[in-house]
Amino acid sequence: MAANSRVCKADLNITDMDRNYYLQHHLTVAQHPSETDQRLMLRLLAYALHASPELQFGGGLSTDDEPDLWAKNLHGNVALWIDIGTPSEKRIRKACAQSQAVCLYAYGDSAVEPWWQQARRQVQRFEHLSIWQIPDHASMAMAASAARNMGIQVTIQDAEISWYSERASVDFSCKKLF
Repeated sequence: MAANSRVCKADLNITDMDRNYYLQHHLTVAQHPSETDQRLMLRLLAYALHASPELQFGGGLSTDDEPDLWAKNLHGNVALWIDIGTPSEKRIRKACAQSQAVCLYAYGDSAVEPWWQQARRQVQRFEHLSIWQIPDHASMAMAASAARNMGIQVTIQDAEISWYSERASVDFSCKKLF
């Protein structure tokens, strides 16, 4: 954690009818000084979408060799690597080489399209990679939820996501790019 990181507490209540996962998580998340509220909330969304007892927040922006979130198996190997944003092809290659499954959540409608046009050919060989685009209206609404102490309800049904907090709510679906 960076020295000037903001520590946020989130009570994340997850109702995932697609995976039959229904739990509340009391999370402590460090927000790097250069991390936007939008990116912080997308990390919480990714946590909700992949929640499991093994899932943990990685070093994120302050550590180049760790993902934003990851799950390790009993042998200490990376079972799931999750990144937020539009990483370089080199970082995607590294993630795919080090883990059994890689999930990437891209955001920023104006940045995703040119990035995807360039990355598409390079990533097609990775069968265990999935790339999703989060719509701008959704990520901006989620960013309005950011606070030091947050209560968030995420409901997932038929790949539709509903995000509710005291400050904002939004219903959306992610677009699968790969």
